[in-house]
Amino acid sequence: MALAFAGWTALAGFVTYSYANAAPSAPVVAAATPVNTEDVNRAVQLSDAFADVAERVSPSVVTIKVEAKQELPDVFKFFGGRGGDESPQGKVQGSGSGVIFTSDGSILTNNHVVEKATRIDVVLRDGRTFRAKVAGTDPAVDLAVVKIDAKDLPAATFADSNKARVGEWVLAIGAPFGLDYTLTAGVLSAKGRSIHANEIEDYLQTDASINPGNSGGPLVNLQGQVLGINTVIIGGSGIGFAIPSSIARSVGEQLQTKGKVSRAWIGVSFQPLTSELAKSLGKSDTHGALIASVVPKSPAEKAGVKPGDVIEQVDGQPVVESPDLLRAVLMKPVGSKVALSVLRDGKPVTLQMNTAERPGDLRAEGSPGESGEASDAPGALGLNLQQLTPQISQELSYKGPGKVVVAGVKPGSPADRAGLQRGDIVVEADRRAVEKPGDVAAAAKDGKALLRVDRKTGSFYTVVSKDED
Repeated sequence: MALAFAGWTALAGFVTYSYANAAPSAPVVAAATPVNTEDVNRAVQLSDAFADVAERVSPSVVTIKVEAKQELPDVFKFFGGRGGDESPQGKVQGSGSGVIFTSDGSILTNNHVVEKATRIDVVLRDGRTFRAKVAGTDPAVDLAVVKIDAKDLPAATFADSNKARVGEWVLAIGAPFGLDYTLTAGVLSAKGRSIHANEIEDYLQTDASINPGNSGGPLVNLQGQVLGINTVIIGGSGIGFAIPSSIARSVGEQLQTKGKVSRAWIGVSFQPLTSELAKSLGKSDTHGALIASVVPKSPAEKAGVKPGDVIEQVDGQPVVESPDLLRAVLMKPVGSKVALSVLRDGKPVTLQMNTAERPGDLRAEGSPGESGEASDAPGALGLNLQQLTPQISQELSYKGPGKVVVAGVKPGSPADRAGLQRGDIVVEADRRAVEKPGDVAAAAKDGKALLRVDRKTGSFYTVVSKDED
């Protein structure tokens, strides 16, 4: 391992210069600054707390070494450490982290750490190494459980991540860059994050340093309890994300006992309700989840949920932010009754349904996702629309209800700022079906229009507003 001690080099050069050129002088004694004993004591207490957590939790953290015949997924997709080291036999090796889930050898880690592995070895804190087998995986949240043949292991204790407070100290433990059992400190900087990395997302965000190899390791509080499983980083930003324990513990238990995960589902995709969208829908605040699309024959469709509805409550519990809807549904057993309080066209509606088991091939809930008649009428929007032909539909693999496609978007235009892209299908304008390109121009005659758009990654609403002179 090559290390560059730049700081030492600079310091040595400075000392040599000082001794060679400085004239002798009488020693200068700086006035001593009084030490605040209370501040020192608080710092020592915090330092002791970190050390205590490290001693308590580290025995439950393992290093997972994997071997694969083919290239590991995107160097472990997020930060699964040392992925891509190729042996002379052509096998690829990598490493990640994990946390002991049960004392009889079940270990919770990330799915992307083990999903293509042909061999998995688990190294315990005491140095023992065990061959592991995959007990079950859940790609939807990027979790997996691997099993080793061992007993009386120090299983980690899990906290209730729903009670975690933004701003509290957290520690990340794992094996970054292949360096076993490394601890870094930071704060819990946000909850309920969605970054479109996985099918189901409700991430904890932290500025505790997380690096390649930390995948699958725990994010813990100062009580030494697991708040989440470290999973994703934004490259170079210093921001990391962890799957909350409220999800990880439930998934781990199901994978350990059944080898698979069953979770409740109602069949909607949704998006955050911005102030501009709320105003267009006649709502005075941004609380709630805006329904972007409803899956055919799903519980939501059968109950009467429609695109453009704003879900404000689930079983009487408020949906303040859009991820609250996902959390509320996932906490329900499959087949349980659910009551949704909906705002539709400014009027309250209550809908009842039974949850179903979530299918395994869905896109992320909550993620946005003859030439025909052309239109240059909405030119002020910077939007070129075209009638959707069977040929274009086939090229776009589109089978939805839309009839108008975005043929082009002028850079810097209102349409560009609204997030529209070439190939988008405009389904509605101001809650009315778009049959031809001119319908968008008619909806935007007062300067703006609420558009419902289909994209390969899902459906979403956006507001496009003409530039003011």
